[in-house]
Amino acid sequence: MNGETMSEPSAETDESVRDVVIVGSGVAGLSAAVYAARADLEPLVLEGPEPGGQLTLTTDVENYLGFPEGVGGMELIQRGKAQAQAFGAEFAHATVEDATLDDRPFTLGLASGERLRTRALIVATGASARWVGADGEDELMGYGLSTCATCDGAFHRGDDVLVIGGGDSAMEEALFLTKFAESVTVVHRREELRASDIMADRAREHEDISFRWNTELLEICGSQEDGVTGATLLSHPEGYPKERYEESASQGDAEGRAGGPRDGEDVTKETVDVGGIFYGVGHVPNTDFLADTPVPLTESGHLDTLTGMTTETAVEGVFGAGDVMDPDYRQAITSAGTGSMAALDAEEWLDTVDAAAERTEAPLSAD
Repeated sequence: MNGETMSEPSAETDESVRDVVIVGSGVAGLSAAVYAARADLEPLVLEGPEPGGQLTLTTDVENYLGFPEGVGGMELIQRGKAQAQAFGAEFAHATVEDATLDDRPFTLGLASGERLRTRALIVATGASARWVGADGEDELMGYGLSTCATCDGAFHRGDDVLVIGGGDSAMEEALFLTKFAESVTVVHRREELRASDIMADRAREHEDISFRWNTELLEICGSQEDGVTGATLLSHPEGYPKERYEESASQGDAEGRAGGPRDGEDVTKETVDVGGIFYGVGHVPNTDFLADTPVPLTESGHLDTLTGMTTETAVEGVFGAGDVMDPDYRQAITSAGTGSMAALDAEEWLDTVDAAAERTEAPLSAD
């Protein structure tokens, strides 16, 4: 999507200044677009490098209000976009690379080289789940491989599943999955968890959760028709087996490339039968373009909104919505809620600014 030009007027003219630009086209961005368009703000939605966001990787969504039979993730996104367009929102295949938020109107630098100006900015760029680089993950993401147990755990009733990771995210995924899965195995590349003591203890003490220490995922077995059917794991008594395995392979170790146990390295490769795999290695908020702006970010890189029930940031006119400002819930329904909040907050802010400008420009009445 990078490099595609927009059919927008030059940013050098006053006419090119938008009332609202929404960066991101996932559920949060679409919800913001619907509300902003209904308020006659004529929002422009910049779809970004992954139009539709993470929900497009989910085959079925069963916990979104109003769809008792469930709905496909891509279908939900397409419906949301059509709804926003019906009210007058515009969409552009464009990615923001940098932003100037010290002056007004704000200026956004696009990957195409164009610059866009806007009075208000809604950041709904989401967060990208970390992947581990296993063979087969591109093909099977959304087909038994998931980054969200809350979203997809119910599809694995009675399955044996793996959770990859050793932090709080992995422990939360594992604990949630015990509600549905026959067994949950946490696969971690070291012998020590990064998770907080309380989360680690809860997982260790649960009778349906076991641990594979010093183990990493090499390959995911299955197909989009059959889903995940198995996983190939590497293990080493001192941890980080994948690194040792790849180093050995690069040195021309034929036995290592074949995948058997190796003398000296003690790396073991085995395939296990599982019905689902969940990545619990965290998410990275998509806020790189805000790095050199006055908009504050949290230690984890999420957009830092003001305290209270608001989507406002410390920079007036900049609002956050969805996973980019929510490290905790990360659900489609909560993203949609904060998207509507951001549009309502932006509308109110613009009305306040316009009212103040009218008072300033009004002539003094003669006595």
